[in-house]
Amino acid sequence: MTSLKIVMLQSRHFTDRIFTNDHLERIKRVGELVVNEIEGNPTPAHAAELAEGADVLITSWGCPPLDAPILDRCPKLGIALHAAGTVKPILSPEIPERGIRVGTANEALARGVAETALGLMIVSLKNMWQLSRNTREGEWDKQRERVRELYEVNVGVIGAGLSGRYLIGLLRAFEVRVLVYDPFVSEAEIAGMGAEKVELDALLAASDVVSIHAPSIPETYRMMNARTLGLMKDDAILINTARGTLIDENALAEELRKGRLWACLDVTDPEPPALDHPFRSLPNVTLLPHIAGAENNGLRRLGDYIAGEVERYAAGMPLKGEVDVSQLFRLA
Repeated sequence: MTSLKIVMLQSRHFTDRIFTNDHLERIKRVGELVVNEIEGNPTPAHAAELAEGADVLITSWGCPPLDAPILDRCPKLGIALHAAGTVKPILSPEIPERGIRVGTANEALARGVAETALGLMIVSLKNMWQLSRNTREGEWDKQRERVRELYEVNVGVIGAGLSGRYLIGLLRAFEVRVLVYDPFVSEAEIAGMGAEKVELDALLAASDVVSIHAPSIPETYRMMNARTLGLMKDDAILINTARGTLIDENALAEELRKGRLWACLDVTDPEPPALDHPFRSLPNVTLLPHIAGAENNGLRRLGDYIAGEVERYAAGMPLKGEVDVSQLFRLA
């Protein structure tokens, strides 16, 4: 193994939440580890100072873009590993120009997103949100007839990226039909996942549950709008654990006022929604504070993933989460 200088740029707050002592010890075995001890997000100047002579940079939420003033301090830098999801906040044109590789822990986050979407799916089909309210109010059997199982229903998955694929894999444990819309993934590849590739309109018209896992790019902005939401079946469930920008919130609020749909929203645009936003008061909305990816103990999954990536990089092995920067337009 090559001895490396590995620098963690993120604040100590995020280091302590993401990396256990075991993760840090694993990283130290392959080289010298420098940890940012400051609690607040690093300024560009502080990040440049920390990066001095680094072979590997580890970043996370709150880090500045890795631009020339930072990269000039670490001319031997081979890779930047992002202990978070999208790498867009840390990218600069200088990274590909200098041949620096980039990796992300998005795969680790995607597992949590998929698991959350599955949980919301099961609970919503069971009508547990409403039944819990009814039961507390003394209505033991009210709306029990609306309970459905995750069985012989159609589940629509919009986006077969990392979280979408994990969800499709989890759904293989259930007797359901899985419909997938993703213009970037072939019919054969989706069939290999045990699902069916369809166009968006067909997915929306046929699905009992629709789970959004598409990236936030110009082409997906408000893809769920008055027209597309109107295609959804009565009593369908819409789950969004991706990005709030994918939904026209005014159009969704109008559909929800009709009582046709139930929406489970982990993300909104902006976050948090305004105090008078209809999502806060409509009875058929489950509103969550952007917790799908990783929270608390789940953040340590990212630390384990990044420690593994450092080990693989030091050993000259292929990385699991390397990003093709040229394909960035497809990334969330």
